[in-house]
Amino acid sequence: MYHFRYRRRLKDRSAEYRATPSLPRARRLAIAAMKPRYWDEASRALSRTDRVLRRLVRRHPGVHLKRRSDAFTTLSRAIVGQQISVKAADAIWRRFVTLVGGAPRRGFPRLAPQLVCVHDVAALRGCGLSARKAEYLADLAGHFASGRLDPRHWKKLDDEALIAALVDVKGIGRWTAEMFLMFHELRPDVLPLDDLGLQRALADHYNEGERLDRAAMLALAEPWRPWRSVATWYLWRSLDPIPVEY
Repeated sequence: MYHFRYRRRLKDRSAEYRATPSLPRARRLAIAAMKPRYWDEASRALSRTDRVLRRLVRRHPGVHLKRRSDAFTTLSRAIVGQQISVKAADAIWRRFVTLVGGAPRRGFPRLAPQLVCVHDVAALRGCGLSARKAEYLADLAGHFASGRLDPRHWKKLDDEALIAALVDVKGIGRWTAEMFLMFHELRPDVLPLDDLGLQRALADHYNEGERLDRAAMLALAEPWRPWRSVATWYLWRSLDPIPVEY
């Protein structure tokens, strides 16, 4: 997970919920709701199944996957940041948000695809985007504005069907789609075999530093079902303790 990362140090919201009973009840409930409902069950199951994961779960208490923003904004941010440094991606992203949605606010804004559609590729390139990424963002906005991508229907789709719908958009490959399923849709059983971080962690923890082929990775991860997203997240933490957000 080393492309288009947009990360920051975050307070442990679960710990905050436990430690601050004086907060208004609605606020405390909102904090608790940020954790995927399956997370604690998955962590316990993985700890029973796998000694490496048991150690990682204990090492990283109170942190978990969490959703940042709406689907269109999340995917747009992913495209902007592909294959460039975090610093460059942040600068381009701020200019892009200013162009299509007004002055950037704290955190992720909520961008409307229709506002992206009114700008041509040349205007998008003025934000510092490459010609290809400008075309990708225009295509993504068109998919959302036309309803070809409609998040309201995604709950009915299994993981592979949703990945297929996403990779129909220019600039979204399988890896990007899998990251989206994990970080935005909070799907619990995604195993991103093409992810370099996962490959490295599996090699380090299970094969004395030697990379495993895809068949071996699949076999190794089979006991983790149906929580392979959670196992992957903890293995990433063994490489970088600061959670990445999209």
